Amino acid sequence: MSYATPMAYKTNLLVMTVGGYTFKDFLKVGIPLTLIMWISLSWLIPVFYQLP
Repeated sequence: MSYATPMAYKTNLLVMTVGGYTFKDFLKVGIPLTLIMWISLSWLIPVFYQLP
């Protein structure tokens, strides 16, 4: 779930360089995406694994 920074994975750095993206661009898209994943997985994992 490391979407908010370009340093999360090597491919992000390659895309950042070639695409001309800035660090701020990753934050704009990455923070909401991380929050969506966090909320949805917090609900789905207990349901899927039948946890109390």
